Amino acid sequence: MSIAADKVVSIEYTLTADDGEVLDTSVGDEPLVYLHGADNIVPGLEQALEGKSTGDELTVVVEPEDGYGDYLAELVSSVPRDMFEGVDELEPGMEFHAEAPDGESQIVVVQQIDGDEVIIDANHPLAGQRLNFAVKVVDVRDATEDELAHGHPHGDDDHDH
Repeated sequence: MSIAADKVVSIEYTLTADDGEVLDTSVGDEPLVYLHGADNIVPGLEQALEGKSTGDELTVVVEPEDGYGDYLAELVSSVPRDMFEGVDELEPGMEFHAEAPDGESQIVVVQQIDGDEVIIDANHPLAGQRLNFAVKVVDVRDATEDELAHGHPHGDDDHDH
């Protein structure tokens, strides 16, 4: 069976930076399982997997525009320290969920603390980076009606929404 829209795909992958540093991997763990065509993975990788089958192995280079996007300076901002009410030890590198202008939830990372001002960055940590994937297709199957309705695959133990 070939990878196409509405198929549940299981892949093993290793993601590296241009310098060879391993950024993420599923090797030695459970494969990544996603619903093809539902924007569950970065567009560049999804496009490269189209038409592949179980057992296929490939390397894929995904440019920022087909990955996590370009790094946008306007997503770095300064907010008052009191926006972090209840957080006693605020340190650079800490991540928080915040509401984006469109009302969606987004993750922001504390970049630096300058007195009562906190510099936060709402860019994805891999924004602006070329992504290098080594991928092996482990399995391809038809999605169930529930998976199609929910927009993502369900595990063996399923779940309620």
